[in-house]
Amino acid sequence: MSSPWLDALVAVLSPHVLVPMTIGVAAGLIGGAVPGITITLTVILVLPFTFGMDPLQGLATMIGVYVGGESGGLVTATLLGIPGTPSAIATTFDGYPMARRGEPGRAVWLGIWAGLLGGLLAGIPLVMGALTLARLALSFGPWEYFSLFALTLSIVSGLSEQSLLKGLLSATVGLLVTVIGSDPMMGVARFTFGHEVLRSGFPFLAVLIGVYAFAQLMSELERQARPGAAAVRPVDLSVSHLRVIREILGQWGNLVRSTLIGLWIGILPAVGGSAANVLAYDQAKKASRTPERFGAGIPDGIIASESSNNANIAGSLVTMMAFGIPGDAVTAVMLGALIIHGIAPGPTFIASRPHLAYGIFGAYFTATILTVLVEAGLLRIVLRVVRAPLHLLVPVILVLAAVGTYALNNLIANVWVLFAFGIVGYLMVKTGFPLAPLILGVILGDQIEVNLIRALMTEPNPLLFVTRPLSGLMLALAVGSFALGVLQQRRQARARTTPAVVPPAQAAEAG
Repeated sequence: MSSPWLDALVAVLSPHVLVPMTIGVAAGLIGGAVPGITITLTVILVLPFTFGMDPLQGLATMIGVYVGGESGGLVTATLLGIPGTPSAIATTFDGYPMARRGEPGRAVWLGIWAGLLGGLLAGIPLVMGALTLARLALSFGPWEYFSLFALTLSIVSGLSEQSLLKGLLSATVGLLVTVIGSDPMMGVARFTFGHEVLRSGFPFLAVLIGVYAFAQLMSELERQARPGAAAVRPVDLSVSHLRVIREILGQWGNLVRSTLIGLWIGILPAVGGSAANVLAYDQAKKASRTPERFGAGIPDGIIASESSNNANIAGSLVTMMAFGIPGDAVTAVMLGALIIHGIAPGPTFIASRPHLAYGIFGAYFTATILTVLVEAGLLRIVLRVVRAPLHLLVPVILVLAAVGTYALNNLIANVWVLFAFGIVGYLMVKTGFPLAPLILGVILGDQIEVNLIRALMTEPNPLLFVTRPLSGLMLALAVGSFALGVLQQRRQARARTTPAVVPPAQAAEAG
């Protein structure tokens, strides 16, 4: 008697499924690497080509795009300092500094291998406990979601670099950005000042690309324009893979913790990988014995961010398969593809359609491994692009970012938002304000407001935020996380201002 697992593996590894899945991985890598072209947009572009395929072949292709896209974002994040996808935000914090100091190969491959290991680890609970994990996620009410987002927002203390006050102000600006537009519950216009184009608010992608891409590119142009400044361009991506893998496995605690964070955030509907990778990065920093090294090109940050990214995919697939609830925009498109094929995911999906369910599991594992192989081949092309003169590279990136932003809603207003926030990001960099807290505020602002209103509309007693066990626990963790971040900041500030102590023997010799 054949096993469903064996049958699914044979089906996934057949050329009939493997070839389109490999093409999907390549498309996802390119879409994820290009600023402004999101994974969701890439999946939507690929979707029409899957209508003529059988369900497993079509879903495997889209899973390939999904997995490849998550990994593709790290390429531009490390080599250009621009997150190709929202879920690669935290990768820029240490990946780009490491690449600039002459280790681009190490930075890129730390992310690739960490993503592979995190994705494979997260696949174990995907297969073993999909229904159990999904039921636990569905026990979350608006109180728990509010507390989760408050916990995520508390990490602003760890992202504030030199000044906590500037970090808090930056996060406040990000939260205020989400207030502009229509009220998320009632649809009432707020702060639109009579301009209809503002009713839909500011698209997150336009804000993200503007703040990071424009500010980063302008800063690079300024740096190269200084007299005597040498252009720092990555010229070699070769690296000892065994050494990189040993480096990642030597941080198994960071790897496992970040994978679990990514998996759990992925299971929760509508949270997304952008919150998962920043939260994993922050927890790695707080657990580190040398938190002051984060942001200067430490491997811990890259490992945390990229392992949580790929684990987030497994979590999103759990919720989609077990209850038919999309974990994010990409799984919403995949859910639509299942429905088009006459398949309704839900609690009985795995039992009633084991061939397809285990095929999805097999496609996830296969695509995770394929991503490493395809990315290794595409890196040679990427290297040629990155080595291009900056005065040629900047306009191309800005045009691609503008086109991708326009394609979100086919509105030229989105392009103006891109450049407006580009100027804001550039001015923030010049005045010493960190960019990450602003992006974090934009990511979380809508969700914090929506879940606060839902909780109070369901039950007006505000004490429920504390008395409900999971909600109270996460609020306590939020307070502790913020306090720990403040303590680490003060410790680093004292270390910077304390003069070095010279031993008496050396002082006497110097005298």
